[in-house]
Amino acid sequence: MLRTPFYHKLVALGGRMVDFAGYELPVQFEGAGVIAEHNAVRQKAGLFDVSHMGEIWLRGKDAFNTIQNLVTNDITTLKEGGVRYSLLPNENGGVKDDILIYRVGAEEYLIVVNAANMQKDADWIESHLLGNTQFENASAKTSQLALQGPASLQIIREFISETDIPSKYYTFTSTLLENEKILISRTGYTGEDGFELYCANPFAERLFDILMEHGSKYGMIPAGLGARDTLRLEAAMPLYGHEMNEETLCHELGLDFAIKMNKANFIGKKALEENQAQFKRLGIKMIDRGIAREHCPIFDTAGNPIGHVTSGTHCPTLGHAVGMIRVTKDFNDSTLLVEVRNRKLRAEVIPLPFYKRNK
Repeated sequence: MLRTPFYHKLVALGGRMVDFAGYELPVQFEGAGVIAEHNAVRQKAGLFDVSHMGEIWLRGKDAFNTIQNLVTNDITTLKEGGVRYSLLPNENGGVKDDILIYRVGAEEYLIVVNAANMQKDADWIESHLLGNTQFENASAKTSQLALQGPASLQIIREFISETDIPSKYYTFTSTLLENEKILISRTGYTGEDGFELYCANPFAERLFDILMEHGSKYGMIPAGLGARDTLRLEAAMPLYGHEMNEETLCHELGLDFAIKMNKANFIGKKALEENQAQFKRLGIKMIDRGIAREHCPIFDTAGNPIGHVTSGTHCPTLGHAVGMIRVTKDFNDSTLLVEVRNRKLRAEVIPLPFYKRNK
């Protein structure tokens, strides 16, 4: 398995390492655990190693056209220093990945992709370059940390000047820290305010130490994959391989804000125009005692199969079990049944997201 530059530091802090997308990453830390790490992010701050994510650079006068053709969203209005979420569709309208697009300059973009899809995405993007577009897969030489939680801004202010801190959600800055270039993005995957910090691998351990030194006084602790999953589920953020895959049509996810059908063209647009959505993503709260896990079958109250659970767990912040489900488009009832260990349990349909921070 691969290891990120933070591996030894995370092990020394008590990280219980597991295989995730081919990387050894901590699922949780000794002395804390998933719930404590989850609560730290909701109440103070947590620090995640997300160096397994992929970073792909596109440069040149046709980089804009290449991206416009590749993604469902429209980057015409994406300004320098801005970040935009999008789906990366295949020719059939299915989802190859969900990605973030950073506009670094007029002819320079950074695309951040999911770890499990990194090589697949890189090959796909490189095979669809238009005109004068230069491609670089910088994943292997780039490290990334995610600082998440209400105390994140206070922590960043300890070592980054105010003018170099991104002021708005989904914006980023580039600056120097101890003469090393870092990119600071006001993004995250937890539903909280926070930052994702990118740097070259040689500076990674030093960046980690700086964050731990300044974060500890605000109650920040290291957090693992377990808390990352419960946090993103409470915020109803889809996860590739759960809510979406190559067979899931882009317009079946409730992510229409990231699909601009009025664009001149993009890969998969024709397929989406010709194929109506057959399924939709909904949120549920369990009424009966039990947890709706991934793949659990879903039935309407008459007992007819209508779909399955894509993600589900007991949420520490909310104090009850919730789940995201994929069900037929024509289902419109307020209650349904989830099959858990051969028992059909009642659940109610509730709005997404399950949790939204008090801004």
